[in-house]
Amino acid sequence: MPENRSNRRDIVIIGGGHNGLVTAFYLAKAGFKPLVVERRFQVGGAAITDEFHPGFRCSTLAHSAGPIRPDIVRDMQLEKHGLRFITPETCVTTLSPDGRALSMYQDRNQSAEAIAAFSQKDAAKYPEFATSLGKISKVIAEVLATTPPDIDHPSRGDLWSMLKTGRALRNLGKRDLYRVLRWGPMAVADLVAEYFETELLRAVVAARGIFGTFLGPWSAGSSLQLLIRAAGDSHPVGSAFFAAGGMGALTHAMASAAKASGVEIRTGAEIIEIRVKDGAATGVLLGTGEEIDASVVISNADPKRTLLKLTDPIHLSPDFVQKLQHYRRNGTVAKVNLALSALPTFTALKNRDGSALKGRIHIGPEIDYLERAFDESKYGNFSRQPYLEATIPSLIDPTLAPDGKHVMSIYMQYAPYKLKGDWEDQRKALGQTVVQTLAQYAPDLPEMILHHQIITPLDLEEVYGMTGGQIFHGDLALDQFFTMRPLLDWARYRTPIENLYLCGSGTHPGAGLTGGSGANAAREILKALRK
Repeated sequence: MPENRSNRRDIVIIGGGHNGLVTAFYLAKAGFKPLVVERRFQVGGAAITDEFHPGFRCSTLAHSAGPIRPDIVRDMQLEKHGLRFITPETCVTTLSPDGRALSMYQDRNQSAEAIAAFSQKDAAKYPEFATSLGKISKVIAEVLATTPPDIDHPSRGDLWSMLKTGRALRNLGKRDLYRVLRWGPMAVADLVAEYFETELLRAVVAARGIFGTFLGPWSAGSSLQLLIRAAGDSHPVGSAFFAAGGMGALTHAMASAAKASGVEIRTGAEIIEIRVKDGAATGVLLGTGEEIDASVVISNADPKRTLLKLTDPIHLSPDFVQKLQHYRRNGTVAKVNLALSALPTFTALKNRDGSALKGRIHIGPEIDYLERAFDESKYGNFSRQPYLEATIPSLIDPTLAPDGKHVMSIYMQYAPYKLKGDWEDQRKALGQTVVQTLAQYAPDLPEMILHHQIITPLDLEEVYGMTGGQIFHGDLALDQFFTMRPLLDWARYRTPIENLYLCGSGTHPGAGLTGGSGANAAREILKALRK
């Protein structure tokens, strides 16, 4: 018989992903005692580390750290709770099938020198692009850290925030202000073509504008995601931020900081319903039959799962339900983790030291290659020549694999959630495609594979709770950004149901593992609680 006991909490947070932990921490620091309830037996959401083969551990899903907003790292004192970041000098190495390689570095001048081997013109233009992107990204970072204004009834705080943003934009100067207004709606392929002629460089910069989206480099608005990601990390191709021990070390540190502040965390407990009475959330029901009454319920799950599955839609207006049903969350990313008997030999790097492999490895040598990969997904097929981003984290963190052996973590795009046929039937073919693609650049890789773990978009939904397999809880697009994330009039972390709030990546800014959505939500929820 199911357990049927009731207890009460001030605040219940659904989901122990990084945003849920960040929200819980800030609420606890303000004097509340949140309870975080996590369905799986470990916290972390998309930031977890698992042993997927005896002796081999890997960041199961996300393999780089966002990066987490520095103010959150500072406030939570994550380093005191065991977190150690590793930032190799090489950010990314992009490879070409003809045996060429371009490595980009944390140091701008070193990157320009590497680019000069391909094009002196591009080497001269690179600092200009990096400088403009850096200036613009600072302004966008301020926007991402604010709460979207109430369009119909802006408060004094909203007006002040908009005034500050307006001043910051004006201080950019005429040229960069023009770029802000122009770049956002652009296709990222057009943007990079205005600066660079080297295809390897164009493609690796453009990749930041399409990662995790149902967009190709020629899609309008793909530059917006480049700008959003640059707000957290202004390096044109993205830096390399890794957590020692894998990404699970990040969320374990967050959980430790949250507990130290007074947060209670329960794992292995699935919430199956958000209880609503007279238009207000009153608590949650667990799969065991246990009921937890709460003054406030906060969901770190995606908006659709929260409001159309955990909540009975009868409590929402038909207009709201219809709009939320059309909130796009087209999953496009699969993940493959490999246990390797040795370090593979990349043809383009035979005469170079291993430092080129310590950052990210980009497979997608030209804009047209990336667009063709996207083309296949539009018709329900996964890409047979996919865009890949791989890391070999055991090179910088030997604790992840036995001596002399390695792990490889690979994002594969495009793998559409809405696949022709069945994902279970296509799982093996997906893994083979990833290995065969990598073997074009590292011919000895297949013979080194001891074990592989293949995670499809369907797995992302069923195992990890990401509706539609969407890693950002909803497409990052012009019509699902800022005041329209997830919906117009509902971008301030509250929902139409009183006392029910959202704090996950489906809210503004929703830019991956930055913690921004959780921190912003906590600020707004505290304002409501203090009233």
